[in-house]
Amino acid sequence: MTGAPVVPIAVDASGWTDAARRLASPNFEARPAGVEPTLIVVHNISLPPDAFGGSAIADLFLNRLDCDAHPYYDAHLRGVRVSAHFLIGRDGALVQFVSCNARAWHAGVSNFFGRERCNDFSIGIELEGSDTRAFEAAQYVTLAALVQALVARYPIDALAGHSDIAPGRKTDPGPHFDWARLERDTGLASTCFPYLHGRGPRPAAP
Repeated sequence: MTGAPVVPIAVDASGWTDAARRLASPNFEARPAGVEPTLIVVHNISLPPDAFGGSAIADLFLNRLDCDAHPYYDAHLRGVRVSAHFLIGRDGALVQFVSCNARAWHAGVSNFFGRERCNDFSIGIELEGSDTRAFEAAQYVTLAALVQALVARYPIDALAGHSDIAPGRKTDPGPHFDWARLERDTGLASTCFPYLHGRGPRPAAP
C-alpha cells in the first residue's frame, strides 16, 4: 500500500469514502434494524505476526489468503471469515473493506460497558502493526482524520481498543498505541475516551 489519503476525509451517505482504496469484503451483514454505529474500535494486525507489507491482510478480509503460505496461517486462520471497515497501512494509506452502514466482523465476542455484540454498533479500524512496535506518525494522521469524518457522519460517542471490549481475549491495539495522542489529534471530548480516563481498565504500558 502506498500513498496516504488526502485529509480531511469525508464519508458519504452510503458509508464509503473516496479517500480510501475500496476492496469490498464479502464478510459483512446488515446492522440490526434502527442501529447506527456509536463506537469506534481500534485494532492492530500484521500477517504474519510482526511482519509488515504485502497483501496478506487484505487477502484475509477478502477470503483469499493462501493458508499454505505460512505455518501461522495454517494454524490460526484456515477457514476464518473476518473483516474490518478500514485498514491503515504503515505509510498511512487507507483501505476500506465494508461500508460503515453495514456490520463488519471485527470485534467477535465483546462487551462495551454492558452492551454486548459490539459489531452491531461499532466501526472497526485496523492499524497495520503489532503489540511489540510503535505505530507510525502517518498512521496517526490518517486515523485522526478518519475518526473526525466518522464522528461527522454518525452519532459516535466513544472510542475503544479491541482489548477494552474483549479483555483477556484480545490485546490490541497494544501498549504502544498512543490514546492521548489520538484524543489530542481529533479534538474530541474526554468522554469519548472512557478507558483512557478511568471508566474502565486498560492494560499498563511496559
